[in-house]
Amino acid sequence: MNFSLNYIHWDIDPIIFSIGSFGLRYYALCWLAAFVISYILMLRIFKKEGKSQELLDSLTMYIFLGTFIGARLGHCLFYDFDYYKDHLLEIFLPFQYIDGKFTLTGFAGLASHGAAIGILAGLYLFSRKHKIDFLWITDRLVLVVPIAGAFIRLGNFFNSEMIGHPTDVPWAIVFDKIDNIPRHPGQLYEAAAYVLIFLIVWLIYENKKELKKGFLFGVLLISMFGARFFLEYFKIDQVAFEEGMLLNMGQWLSIPFILLGVYYLWRPSTVEINRTKKAVK
Repeated sequence: MNFSLNYIHWDIDPIIFSIGSFGLRYYALCWLAAFVISYILMLRIFKKEGKSQELLDSLTMYIFLGTFIGARLGHCLFYDFDYYKDHLLEIFLPFQYIDGKFTLTGFAGLASHGAAIGILAGLYLFSRKHKIDFLWITDRLVLVVPIAGAFIRLGNFFNSEMIGHPTDVPWAIVFDKIDNIPRHPGQLYEAAAYVLIFLIVWLIYENKKELKKGFLFGVLLISMFGARFFLEYFKIDQVAFEEGMLLNMGQWLSIPFILLGVYYLWRPSTVEINRTKKAVK
């Protein structure tokens, strides 16, 4: 493999500034941007379809809790169970017991598949509480999920994590904090894919007057998790136990979501959503 080309070197400090043991990271700002932009876009959707901002505020709390709890549990159960089964308190505490003392580490480990499960659980509880059709909520939320995912992958890029396999393509990046090897920028591949998916689902939503319930939900599941499945081939294994596996953990976890998307996309249904009229509050 030829590494003679001049590649981009990525050596940015992931911590913007520190005060004592607290450090503000670009990753945290990316998460914040994901929620703020998603809220703004969802507010536009809710106003367009005659739903109140108070209802959106309630939904936002369910989504926030579902995302965080699901993402954290997903990491601890799917990727690092051997450690956390003996350190249960550290799952939801920003500390780890290192060298005989508790050290502030933040929540080191969040999994997107766990976040997806947490969000769906939160949506189910929200729909039950507010007597709103579950698929009505999912068909609107999927309009913002891809752009939120793009920001989170940008945060992974700032952290120099989820890096790709070595390569000599002209756009390869050397993650100096990891090694001096040009690699696929796997995080940016995913971010770009999610931006494209974001544009596609918005175009469908804005240009189709009527859509079957669950159609956009199905499109999102197939496209996002299909992209995740494919792009995993460009990335190195995230944890040691994935070495030698036919498919890595991210790919195995993507398959059920893809199949669920296929079901919602092609399931027989005569129920449609009329987007030319405002929904009833």
